[in-house]
Amino acid sequence: MLTTKPRGTNDILPEEVYKWQYLEDVVRKVANLYGYKEIRTPVFEHTELFRRGVGETTDIVEKEMYTFQDKSERSLTLRPEGTASTVRAFLEDKLYAKHLPVKLYYMGAMFRYDRPQAGRYRQFHQFGVEVFGAIDPSLDAEIIAMAMDIYDHLGLENLEVELNSVGCPHCRNSHREVLQEYLKEKVQDLCGTCQGRFNKNPLRILDCKNGRCRDLVADAPTIGDMLCDECNKHFQKVKEYLDEMKIPYKLNPGLVRGLDYYTKTAFEIVARGIGAQGSIGGGGRYDNLIEDCGGSSMPGIGFALGLERVLLTMEQQKVLIPRLEQMGVFIVTLGEAAQKVAASMAQKLRKDGITVEFDYMGRSLKAQLKSANRGNFPYVVILGEEEIKKGVAILRKMEESSQEEVALQDIVSLIVKEYKGGKNNE
Repeated sequence: MLTTKPRGTNDILPEEVYKWQYLEDVVRKVANLYGYKEIRTPVFEHTELFRRGVGETTDIVEKEMYTFQDKSERSLTLRPEGTASTVRAFLEDKLYAKHLPVKLYYMGAMFRYDRPQAGRYRQFHQFGVEVFGAIDPSLDAEIIAMAMDIYDHLGLENLEVELNSVGCPHCRNSHREVLQEYLKEKVQDLCGTCQGRFNKNPLRILDCKNGRCRDLVADAPTIGDMLCDECNKHFQKVKEYLDEMKIPYKLNPGLVRGLDYYTKTAFEIVARGIGAQGSIGGGGRYDNLIEDCGGSSMPGIGFALGLERVLLTMEQQKVLIPRLEQMGVFIVTLGEAAQKVAASMAQKLRKDGITVEFDYMGRSLKAQLKSANRGNFPYVVILGEEEIKKGVAILRKMEESSQEEVALQDIVSLIVKEYKGGKNNE
């Protein structure tokens, strides 16, 4: 049916948009506090970018990407996440030639063919940050602090940082051997996807959402037992910085995240008590990704949060979201002459930055006043035939429940003075 939206997508209606605007405003302000600059990348990229960047054996690449051929038979994919695109832009636009580290943030729609559920959709929206060029563990801690700072600004509570190190390729090779040895007697009981991962990338088995697979790997050896000296020292430093910054965390040795590019630090932020989809953000270090995408060896780290998931958590925690829009003046008009005067008045007020609405439907006085009340306009101007003849308008101040006659030539300047003076005193 042409009148229904595709499954897993949502219309964000006018009465809900203010929540998104508030959330976007908060994350931009916090990003600015930490010195990040916005980047905007294409909604679709060459498919190979995600195959190389995200990982061939991830659920995203194996099951969830929206991939298509364009008219020149090139394989393109709607972006399923933001890091790979940001790395591509970092390399293609030579951002590495600028002062390092390069600190970027992005916000926009992502696409994954997933089973729709509360807070999880096929078109969803992410805010993410990426830092290129710095290996210091203090940055790992700062990234986590920034994520928690965003949630704190939004008023969220009962959040927990889950932390792990997934090591480097050397650690992973050692872990791979031990993990395959542990799983070899259990392979036949794993799901079909995980059976295929046994030889390709057994670490991905630890990230499987299948309940049977999760039970089978519950006691599997963890990467934490196999960390090399460098990765272990880095992880210890990250924890020391988090302790110094008074950011509590919980070690989760089974945390591997859903993307192949992670190295060393990996973390998730979980909201307790909101159901199965408790993770509201996460990220980690990816020191080999830039090289994997064709650049020189350079470290990187980042995190992303799902805006839908955050808004759902705010709703469940009953966080009050303020409306950012400021209503101004509603002009009630009775008759064509009044409509013409109202049109001129509205333009003058709008040029002074005041929101103005008036009736276009020829409704009655009572109906127009009801619209003004419903819109929470602080000022209502009433213009009828009698008022036009006398050269006045009736000005109602809704909060004071008062009204007065004001000369038409004075009403714009009076409203501007009172409205802007009232805002300055808020």
